[in-house]
Amino acid sequence: MTDLDTFRTETRAWLAENCPPEMREPVRSDADICWGGRNFKPSSPAQKDWMDRMAARGWTVPDWPRAYGGGGLSPAETKILREEMAAIKARNPLNSFGISMLGPALLKYGTEEQKLDHLTKIARGEIRWCQGYSEPNAGSDLASLAASAEDAGDHYIVNGQKVWTSYADKADWIFCLVRTDKTSKQGGISFVLFDMTSPGVSTKPILLISGYSPFCETFMDNVKVPKNQRVHDENKGWDVAKYLLGHEREMISGMGLGTASGNPLIDGAIATIGIGPDGRLADPLLRAQIATFEVRASAFRAMSERFIDELKAGRAHPAQPSMMKYYGTELNKSRHELMMAAGGADALEWESVASNGGAGARAWLRTKANSIEGGTSEIQLNIVAKRILDLPA
Repeated sequence: MTDLDTFRTETRAWLAENCPPEMREPVRSDADICWGGRNFKPSSPAQKDWMDRMAARGWTVPDWPRAYGGGGLSPAETKILREEMAAIKARNPLNSFGISMLGPALLKYGTEEQKLDHLTKIARGEIRWCQGYSEPNAGSDLASLAASAEDAGDHYIVNGQKVWTSYADKADWIFCLVRTDKTSKQGGISFVLFDMTSPGVSTKPILLISGYSPFCETFMDNVKVPKNQRVHDENKGWDVAKYLLGHEREMISGMGLGTASGNPLIDGAIATIGIGPDGRLADPLLRAQIATFEVRASAFRAMSERFIDELKAGRAHPAQPSMMKYYGTELNKSRHELMMAAGGADALEWESVASNGGAGARAWLRTKANSIEGGTSEIQLNIVAKRILDLPA
């Protein structure tokens, strides 16, 4: 056996012994998703055990260095771990903007003190982060942001407003873009970190069409931020922001892959439409639409595997995250459209126990934001056209 074969065998055995049966079932609601953080309340003992066991092994962030709470795995070993988890339909032990966005940025731009402090807490699920990027007048044109950070010696005084800050009302800390120089657009932005319980920080939920609100407005009124919580050099925050956006778009593109725990689209269609005498889904039109979707999803999954391999090897095109984000977004919207089609009029039910409080309809409406968050689909297509296809501006 090769070293990788041995690693696969040992990983498979460890997962079989340590992944609770409950953590191999499909996610039923937001309560089944583990976000960690100071105020996190597990939905069950199994959820907490699964996170703790994986964190103790460094497998919540398997490819991070061990010194920062990671598993120190190679790209090939990380891929094997993901495959073995998918094989038993294991849930992700920890979801975190700290893992998917801030962590990679700190690994590249953070000081050793920042890495040791923040990364280890992220890996153990002890801290939950939110993102302070967009503002009321700085969405797609993010570099027009106005939230200011005034130099006050060993700290900044931050004032301003952020919008669409996902889960800001539940987050412990925020990574935030602020303006430290008004004479330059991109060249006057700094990247800072601060505790959401700092005096002067407040949040207000934004109600969405789904009736569910992960988004918030965040207000900063004379918030004191120590300068040692600035990542990278002053006025160089745009470099960090761009790097982080690539990882955010990669994260959002993952929606197109669905979940490892079953296939809610096919399972739901069978439950509502039924199986015909030929053993196939009774509605031939819906059957064809689902088949087309599954072909597209399989192609996207293969492309995602290739992209991740290229990314880990440092060979990915800088604009690839935009391509992945756009297509993953469209797939996720298509998946939920088909789930609604399979459910018929009953799928629109909004409040009953039978519909789990209208979970399907609310999730379908929520997907409409996928093509806006992380950079609109129009912007992603412009990036693909300009930087991958080399089309004229």
